[in-house]
Amino acid sequence: MDFTVSLLLGTFLLSVAALFAFVWSMSTGLFGDGTAAATQIFAPNELGTVEDPAATAAQKGKLQQTMDADRRDRMSVADAEARSRADGSTSLVVGVCLTLAVVWLVLASLAGLISSIKLHAPDWWVQYDWLTFGRIRPIHLNLVAYGWCSLAGIGVAIWLIPRLLKTELVGARYALVGGALWSIGVLVGTVAIATGHSDGLEWLEFPWQIDILLVVGGGLVGFPLWLTLLQRKVEHLYVSVWYIGAGLLWFPILFLIANWPGLHFGVQQAAMNWWYGHNVLALWFTPIGLAAAYYFIPKVLGKPIYSYNLSLLGFWSLAFFYSQVGGHHLIGGPVPSWLITISIVQSVMMVIPVFAVAVNQHLTVLGNFRVLIHSPTLRFIVLGAMMYTATSVQGSLESLRTVNTVTHFTHYTVAHAHLGLYGFFSMVMFGSIYFIMPRVMNSEWPYPKLIALHFWLVLIGFAIYFIWLSIGGWLQGLAMLDEKTPFIRSVALTLPYLQARSIGGGLMTLGHLIFAAHFFAMGWKFGPKRLGAALLGPSLFSPRLAKGAVA
Repeated sequence: MDFTVSLLLGTFLLSVAALFAFVWSMSTGLFGDGTAAATQIFAPNELGTVEDPAATAAQKGKLQQTMDADRRDRMSVADAEARSRADGSTSLVVGVCLTLAVVWLVLASLAGLISSIKLHAPDWWVQYDWLTFGRIRPIHLNLVAYGWCSLAGIGVAIWLIPRLLKTELVGARYALVGGALWSIGVLVGTVAIATGHSDGLEWLEFPWQIDILLVVGGGLVGFPLWLTLLQRKVEHLYVSVWYIGAGLLWFPILFLIANWPGLHFGVQQAAMNWWYGHNVLALWFTPIGLAAAYYFIPKVLGKPIYSYNLSLLGFWSLAFFYSQVGGHHLIGGPVPSWLITISIVQSVMMVIPVFAVAVNQHLTVLGNFRVLIHSPTLRFIVLGAMMYTATSVQGSLESLRTVNTVTHFTHYTVAHAHLGLYGFFSMVMFGSIYFIMPRVMNSEWPYPKLIALHFWLVLIGFAIYFIWLSIGGWLQGLAMLDEKTPFIRSVALTLPYLQARSIGGGLMTLGHLIFAAHFFAMGWKFGPKRLGAALLGPSLFSPRLAKGAVA
């Protein structure tokens, strides 16, 4: 135990020292001023050009007026051709990944709505074993985490890689095979849970034999990044590359260690469970989400990120401090107090990367928030970035013993988890997909009003879901702490809040169905054909480029 304590304390102190060394190196100019690095995502003469492929032609014009951008300077035909080839190199694998992600999103939403209703109507559909709460709820969680979120993140990351490295994707076939293995794993794992075969650990319900598919698939998906890095045509790796590379490297390691059969027992298994449960959020989904936000926010606005050095601080402090955060879920359990204390300290220190990201992205958009009115992409992504700040600050507060005493074992923690994985990550993925798909399909979104309808349904639905579940969970915690209150009363008082949760979840599910219908309508070339935001304008380019996505 003394060795373990020394090891954990040593790594924590090393992280603190490394952070100060990193801050000092930036202050002395070892990383430069970041100006050139911040513009890596733009082609020459592209700064000042506002871009959102999800916008209509009218919205595009309003975006330019809102930003007061100069529309005369455009990138050269050679740069446009190079970018078109880069986009084309990812179109197949990205289209497959995002299509599968949308399918999983619909199934996960239906499973989530059913499990939500069962919390206040437990006798509904009990005649079907696979629809009992103990099975349908894990099905929902795993379809969201490994179906929708992971495959959407993989698709967005693969599309970003050649754009960030300004070269064509190398090794797309590895990503296709990896994505196929991943989807097979999700499918078989879901069937296993439905038939009563589960490892019984939250986030780790898939039997370990099936987990092998996700480990191998995840490794293959990350392989094209390293191959493409060798062919890169940029001098500096933009911060989004760091986030994507880290996420694609961290996930297979985390998943493999957490699912290694026979390795974890008893209290150690509980510690590992929440070590993984938190790290999969912060070291897999968060890097992909922030990589997308750091690309699309400045790209749509046509201006570089406010402070590039601040973005590096956010990345490295996330890597330094997050690994032990999950232990605060075991407060009050048979776990050494020093382990809990280290977890609490690291949870609080997460304010460093959180505020680095929040300040950076807020100041990038500052003065241009009216753009959100006309940019469908930024509506989702900026909202998601705000939710990243909110969920992270809430998580740091929730790790404190005085707060955790109330919120532990309540619906409050469920609301918090959804704020991170849905409010932050899913919103960023929605916005990214609206930007990416016109480039993949070489056509515009056929029904732009459905994008707005999708946004307002999920926003209102999630607001109802989160606010009411948070209030109900807090009251539930206070009731459980009151020795004079019977336990059953603490359960009964949550019923109206759980019903509100189902209403919010129903609106979110409706929004997802509209999103999926619009997605497949675009894929199948249904609806009106718009000439607008997906093109820079036929008069500026050759006829071949005018037919495709070049911006």
